[in-house]
Amino acid sequence: MDVEIASLKKIVIYGVEKRKIENLVWCAATYGVNRLFWIDGYLFCLEVYEKSFEHEIKEKIFPISQVCYASLPRYTRTYEVEKGLQIPIVDVSDTKLYRKILDKILAQNKSENEGDCKKKDCDCKEMDNKGFEQFIS
Repeated sequence: MDVEIASLKKIVIYGVEKRKIENLVWCAATYGVNRLFWIDGYLFCLEVYEKSFEHEIKEKIFPISQVCYASLPRYTRTYEVEKGLQIPIVDVSDTKLYRKILDKILAQNKSENEGDCKKKDCDCKEMDNKGFEQFIS
């Protein structure tokens, strides 16, 4: 028996949105997402169409339609959207794929925010607990 481990050439993400956690989990619940992902204080929801898997097999490129993320400082196994409605959360801190996605999103967000409003005492931004500039939504 021959076993081959084939890696992806790349992952292409077509949209990234930072959201309020309550909006992210409600969207996930109403969209039928069966789990969310947590890594280093961030909760992720990935929108991946079934055709993406076919493309991955053929081209070794994995397209992700949308990644939404929100700050969630502490990991919890489930998030209660509302009474009786919970979404499981998977801790993916030890996976290379999610680590690379998070690093890319944070780097892009940081570079987009550099050079923004430089007014003294401007309150249009906040600093999260990692010293990472974010727009207030």
